[in-house]
Amino acid sequence: MNFFLLFAFLFFVGSCLGWCIELLFRRFISKNNPERVWINPGFLTGPYLPLYGFGLWGMYEVSHVIRMLIQGNPVIDLPVIFVIMAIVMTFTEYIAGLIFIKGMNMKLWDYSNEKLNLQGIICPKFSVIWGLLGTVYYFTLDKYVEDWVAWLSGHLAYSFFVGMFFGVFAVDLAVSLQLSMKIRKFAVDNDLVVRYEELKGTIRKRNEARREKIRFLLAFRSEIPLKEHLQEYLEQSVRTGKERLARAREDVKNRVDEAKTKTRER
Repeated sequence: MNFFLLFAFLFFVGSCLGWCIELLFRRFISKNNPERVWINPGFLTGPYLPLYGFGLWGMYEVSHVIRMLIQGNPVIDLPVIFVIMAIVMTFTEYIAGLIFIKGMNMKLWDYSNEKLNLQGIICPKFSVIWGLLGTVYYFTLDKYVEDWVAWLSGHLAYSFFVGMFFGVFAVDLAVSLQLSMKIRKFAVDNDLVVRYEELKGTIRKRNEARREKIRFLLAFRSEIPLKEHLQEYLEQSVRTGKERLARAREDVKNRVDEAKTKTRER
């Protein structure tokens, strides 16, 4: 199987599986979804996440390297597999996040509240999660992925469906980029980075208040113009920023008062 078809197939499988993982994570685990509603994750409309597509391809390729490095000793092999997978996936996540921040003035995810985060794009907590997922992949799914690739090599006629996927994906990407350019222009004009999930949440809440139909996939579809939603998002961000600043000042004041009290007691 040539490189392009291999990559296309793994991208297709990884994107769809990753979308399912993120869908369940945001519904049942994520702290950013206290209402526990179903949220279409990611940048595109359809049920796929490109980050996981690149991630599956990366894990598939790096698994071949790992097989050459492991020694057959679990005490040594497990940490090696964990570290390599964590590095590969964290690097993929960082590059993807950086592209959107620098190129589109948008954050598709935000780890700013996590300890030791880098630009809110990556952090040790999720690097560990990526390492664990990569290790689980290596010991459980990799052999199946190898079988899928071998099967497709012997049944190339089915690559037609992969082509159909990329046709739909290309249309979705074009529409989403058009929308993103409008968001980017607003972000540049107002000198801010738009947090994509927060913007979708703002639109959902406004639609609920107006009793508009809530669309799971078409999160930006609304009777209200996008510009008004963006303005509401900006005002909400300013309010949130002021509240955080007030809390930070109050926290500093309390610490100073506490320090003065301890000094007097001494």
